[in-house]
Amino acid sequence: MNPFDAPHPTNELKATAPVCDRCGSRVAGLCQPLDIAALDEISSESQQTSMPAHSMVFREGDPAGKVFTLIEGFAKLTRLLPDGKQQVVGFRFAGDVIGYTTLPSYPFDAELLTDSRLCRLERGQLDGLLRRYPKLERRMLDLCVQELTATQEQLVTVGRRSAEARVAAFLLSLVEASRRRGPPRTVLEMPMTRADIADFLGLTLETVSRSLTAFRKRGWIREPVHHRVELINLPALSALAEGTSDNG
Repeated sequence: MNPFDAPHPTNELKATAPVCDRCGSRVAGLCQPLDIAALDEISSESQQTSMPAHSMVFREGDPAGKVFTLIEGFAKLTRLLPDGKQQVVGFRFAGDVIGYTTLPSYPFDAELLTDSRLCRLERGQLDGLLRRYPKLERRMLDLCVQELTATQEQLVTVGRRSAEARVAAFLLSLVEASRRRGPPRTVLEMPMTRADIADFLGLTLETVSRSLTAFRKRGWIREPVHHRVELINLPALSALAEGTSDNG
């Protein structure tokens, strides 16, 4: 059973001000421009829950009647290809909106990569809030434009860049995601597997592993613990991703 559909005898799923203050959406997501009154209204209409890693938020083909925001955690989006294989089409971070679509059904699976907290709104509720709060509507448009830009960048990455340049561009995308959510961090979370990264970049697992090993040997990155990466030489990674490095 989906945790959002289970009966809840208490009011613990209702959003509270402290939860909203900690939500990634307040920093980089949909709720960024809202005042306290608007947040209170969204809180009264939304539902929250915690879900463990590898839970499915929704599956491709499910009716797209709900929109989700990641309060905390990471997710990956996948699509089922005609040959039956799964294709990773994106990753989502704290504050990101998941499941907002004009289609009648979700066009991809959304699977959590880590233990996460999510906030859910019925699509009709969100549409009503967008009408009542122009700032919210403009913010949603901004996020849609950002997603379109990221999709275009991904097409360039897969279509034009070398293997190492693709991996460098992916690491830089983690930096950008972190910057949108607060002060720059030295060590970044990278909870997706190398197989996920390879699938997303159109590479093999072996190629991604070789590229990361090469970056470590050059002193560009460190991987201090599992699912963490430290980017030591951002200029070198940026030059490689942009095709201006001798190492590309």
